[in-house]
Amino acid sequence: MERLIFHVDVNSAFLSWEAASRVKAGEPDLREIPSAVGGDPRTRTGIIVAKSIPAKKYGVQTGEPVAMALRKCPNLVVVPSDFRLYTKNSQAFKAICKSYAPAMESFFRKFCITSRFLAYSSGSSLIYPDPIATACEIKDKIYQELGFTVNVGISTNKLLAKMASDFEKPNKVHTLFPEEIPAKMWPLPIRDLLFLGKASEKKLVDFGIRT
Repeated sequence: MERLIFHVDVNSAFLSWEAASRVKAGEPDLREIPSAVGGDPRTRTGIIVAKSIPAKKYGVQTGEPVAMALRKCPNLVVVPSDFRLYTKNSQAFKAICKSYAPAMESFFRKFCITSRFLAYSSGSSLIYPDPIATACEIKDKIYQELGFTVNVGISTNKLLAKMASDFEKPNKVHTLFPEEIPAKMWPLPIRDLLFLGKASEKKLVDFGIRT
């Protein structure tokens, strides 16, 4: 069979890991309320590094100052970053991924702790004949054992697999095979193209290229 690539991406990783840890301790689920990770809510300093879906509805954005986010959403629950917790969860989800596909690497090599590429080869297909079913199994196992969700994108190369994993979230499996590009990729806003920055987006829009 043709070699496939899975991109396993933790949904709102830092916030999900913090939320899963708190749920395990009997505390409210941060994913269900307007919440964010980053900065210091007492001094209203620092920036937002992750936000919940309810917070996103208030216009809270990753990378904006905490003070600005609190103006948009005064009841926003802001928790500080905990890199020890993130490392622990990253290692745990990577261990599950590795049990399905020993050949794996991070998106930005060793510096990315929130996602992994898995090579689904002919050898993998002998053990797991249905790649989509396998991706669903990986996704579900991570949720059942670790308490947080991931998206899995499947394609023939890394770019398309990464694009697929960014489709509807959370807790989904998506494909973006070459034959699906006209239907699934071409209609997307040009800003969704991987690695396309604001300057390049503006140039393309000026040329009339918007999708």
